[in-house]
Amino acid sequence: MIFGLEGFTLFHVALSLVGIAAGFVVVGGFLSNERLDGATHVFLAATVATNVTGFGFPFVQLLPSHIVALISLAVLAVAVYARYVAQLSGAWRGIYVVSATLALYLNVFVLIVQTFLKNPALSALAPTQSEPPFAATQGAALVLFVLLGIASLRRFRVSGA
Repeated sequence: MIFGLEGFTLFHVALSLVGIAAGFVVVGGFLSNERLDGATHVFLAATVATNVTGFGFPFVQLLPSHIVALISLAVLAVAVYARYVAQLSGAWRGIYVVSATLALYLNVFVLIVQTFLKNPALSALAPTQSEPPFAATQGAALVLFVLLGIASLRRFRVSGA
C-alpha cells in the first residue's frame, strides 16, 4: 500500500462516508420522485469501492465484515443492473429502489458497528456489541430503513435512462 495501513484506512472510511451521504441523497430523490443521476453514480461507485477496499485490510480468516461486504456487493450488482441495464423499466424500478436502499442500510449497519468499536464512550456502553444500547441503535436503523424503503417504493415512479 502506497500510504500504509493508516492512509488506506482513511481512504476506505472516506469512501464509506461519501457513499452513505450520497445514498441518503438518492433515497431523498426516491421520496421526492427524482432520479438524481449524479448522486446515484457517486453512491453506487463509492459503495462498491468501499466494499472492495474492505478486502484490502490484512486478515487471516473470513470475518463477518467480509460476509456483509459480499452480500452488499451482490445487492449492488442487482442495483447497478436495474439502473443501468434495465433502465428502471417495469419491475426493475422497484427492484432498484429496494436494492439501493438495502445497500445503503448495509453501509450504515457497518458504520454503526465501527462507531461502537472505535468510540470509547460507545464501546464502554456495549463492549461486546450484544448489549441493549447497540441492539437498540441497530434496531432503530433497521426500522428507519424499512420505513424509508416502503415510502420510496410508493413515491418513486420516475423511469427511463
